[in-house]
Amino acid sequence: MADKKNPWGKPGKDERPRPSGNYGGKQQPPDLDDFLRKAQNNFREVIPPGFQGAPLIGLIIIGIIALWLSSGFYVVQPGENAVIQRFGAWSRTQADPGLGYHWPAPVENRDIINVREPRVINIGFAETLNRTGQSARRDIPNESLMLTSDRNIVDLNIVIQWNIKSAEDFLFQVRNQEGVIKSITESAIREVVGQTDMFPIITTGRAAVAERTRQIIQKNLDEYKSGVNVTQVLIKKAVVHPDVQPAFQDVQAAKQDAEDTQNRAGAYREDILPKARGQAIKMLQDAEAYKQSAVAKANGDADRFNSVYQAYLTGKDVTRERIYIETMEDVLKNAQKIILDGKAGQGVVPYLPLGELKKQTKPATTQPSTQQFQ
Repeated sequence: MADKKNPWGKPGKDERPRPSGNYGGKQQPPDLDDFLRKAQNNFREVIPPGFQGAPLIGLIIIGIIALWLSSGFYVVQPGENAVIQRFGAWSRTQADPGLGYHWPAPVENRDIINVREPRVINIGFAETLNRTGQSARRDIPNESLMLTSDRNIVDLNIVIQWNIKSAEDFLFQVRNQEGVIKSITESAIREVVGQTDMFPIITTGRAAVAERTRQIIQKNLDEYKSGVNVTQVLIKKAVVHPDVQPAFQDVQAAKQDAEDTQNRAGAYREDILPKARGQAIKMLQDAEAYKQSAVAKANGDADRFNSVYQAYLTGKDVTRERIYIETMEDVLKNAQKIILDGKAGQGVVPYLPLGELKKQTKPATTQPSTQQFQ
């Protein structure tokens, strides 16, 4: 090569483009065919004679093959999985971050999926951006209105947070993954709400309803081998439907009245039951004391009778006379008595009117004398 030229016909340092002619006082545009022909001639002059022809085609093929093979390199970022498909079928999954390689297309293809990215699905509402760029919420009644077990209508807005736990299952087992998750979520939340009263849903039972819904969703997704992990179910809004709001308020007022009545009844019960229990305990104690007294008295009477009977056995005449005297004493203690003395003699009955003497002497002893004051 005596003269080195640029194969593409571009001017060197000492070369300057020259006008090809003037046409109407203006520079005439170059001929395209002439330009391509000159470029081809210059390229042939640069290539050595031994490499012209078939070897040049080989170099071009080798370059194309090298470029094709180099297209199989890829990079997996942290939190990503690379799913490799060989002729459309799953071959392997690379979960470790770093550089990876697969056979270029059409032998193998790759899909890189972020498995740690939190994803969200809204049920009952849709979030849009208004003209000012602020987020606006639009209710979707056919998704948000649900029937409870006590035949009330509740309006719910639910947010499902999920991620991917198996990239290959997520790609190959389920088609339209977000649509399937949304359908399963609507079915699960309606099942749980249909088995729960409205009052716990709109007050303190939201967390329990959300957790039960998450379990049902996860169970169904695992049965489908969807490769989806539901991390959390949030109930953003749970209110009574406006059409049933008056009836709901009446029901709540009636429940409040019932609770007040029950509270008053409970207070009365707590007041009267201790008193009744105290009276019952006192009656039991009195009955026990009476029983012990009656038993003790009966035992004493029995012992006294036994002692009298034993004394009677030792001296029947004396005991008989004593019993007779005691009995007559009890019988005649209030009767008028006349004492007769058999030793006074015969023919004359000695009589001592003790009763009349007692009556005559009693006023004199009880009334004070008036002669001392005269």
